[in-house]
Amino acid sequence: MIDFVAFNLILDDIVLPDGRTAMGELGGGGAQTALGMRLWSDSVGLVASVGPDFPEIWWEWLEAWGIDVQGIRRENVPTLRAWQLLEPDGRRTQIWRVSQEVLATHLARRLEWLPVSYRQARGYHLGVHPSEKKSDFIEDLRILGGIISLEPFKPADHLPDSEALQRFVSLADIFSPNLEEAISLVGPGEPSELMVRLLDAGAPVVALRMGAQGALIGQQGLDYLIHVPPVPVEVVDPVGAGNAFCGGFLVGWVEFGDLVEAGLRGAVSASFLVTQVGLPRLELATALQMAHQRLQSLRPQVTTLPLG
Repeated sequence: MIDFVAFNLILDDIVLPDGRTAMGELGGGGAQTALGMRLWSDSVGLVASVGPDFPEIWWEWLEAWGIDVQGIRRENVPTLRAWQLLEPDGRRTQIWRVSQEVLATHLARRLEWLPVSYRQARGYHLGVHPSEKKSDFIEDLRILGGIISLEPFKPADHLPDSEALQRFVSLADIFSPNLEEAISLVGPGEPSELMVRLLDAGAPVVALRMGAQGALIGQQGLDYLIHVPPVPVEVVDPVGAGNAFCGGFLVGWVEFGDLVEAGLRGAVSASFLVTQVGLPRLELATALQMAHQRLQSLRPQVTTLPLG
């Protein structure tokens, strides 16, 4: 059986602020999330679909990292592909490079596409558009019994009303937006104010990802927040760091039920995505050793703040 499951793959064509490019990097959230999970669990699977053009190098990378690929379907249309345009101020613009038909084929979700060995997983992480009106797939996942972690795919187009906000943030057991996404849902404010609004709206656990400011983490019923700073590494390319954070956070939460332990694993997982363009080419054994060293170095820097 597979313990932790991530969803979706695309090929990223990355344009850095200085004009350098990296074409065909493995992205789409699922691979980065799976990496974040794999640093803390040896039982990780990926659910996605690819076309005949999917590069062999990425099959080899997934195998080398011990990520199960039973859940990756092969379709007769091109693999999802998008430009990722990075700006000096940190903004990122995604532009799809495939047709709507290809998008519909690859982004569809059905419970029956999960291999049997994935259906007793302890944790699932996926992204959802804030504008989605139905959450049938997430409701189906809930029936399976695993902990569900959710992140928005993008900021909301407009502030939702209280009913829509409550429905969205309480879809899963863990809700993890970045700052821009959180503001789009609850309005502007300091990070601690955003946390209060999201928790008051019904999110059971919130992990607010703040980039260079680290992460704020809170839980229903607690009167404090946890601040986990980022691992101090040189940032080359931030694409995928949030996904990796979510993967590490989910494993930590499932294994320990503790905000600090989950937050530490999320922050360390994120650090492996930012130090190069795309996924790390490290040997798995080396990455595992580095992850535990970074976790122990970061632990003393975690702080507690009053909620509100």
